[in-house]
Amino acid sequence: MAVLDATRTVAASHLVLTPLRASWGAVSPHTLESFQHFMQTKINPLAWDPVAVTVLNLPGFAVFGVLAFLLYAIGHKPRRRGRDFAVEP
Repeated sequence: MAVLDATRTVAASHLVLTPLRASWGAVSPHTLESFQHFMQTKINPLAWDPVAVTVLNLPGFAVFGVLAFLLYAIGHKPRRRGRDFAVEP
C-alpha cells in the first residue's frame, strides 16, 4: 500500500494517501459490507461508527504498519543478560 501511495504521489506531484476503506472496497466490496453488517449487528453500532470508520479512514499502510509493530512487540522475546559472556576458569 505504501508503494502504491508513493507511486501515485510521484505521478500526481502532491501527497496521495489512500484510505484503508478505499483499498478494501476496491479489492473486495462484499467483505467490507459484511464486516460493516457484522460490526453493527453482532458487536455494537458504536463499534462501527465512530471506531471502525475512523480506522478505515486512515491510510492503509499506516494501519498495517501499526498492526505489524504491535504483533512484533507481542511476539518479541527479549535476550537474557549475562549469557553473552564466557565463563573464565
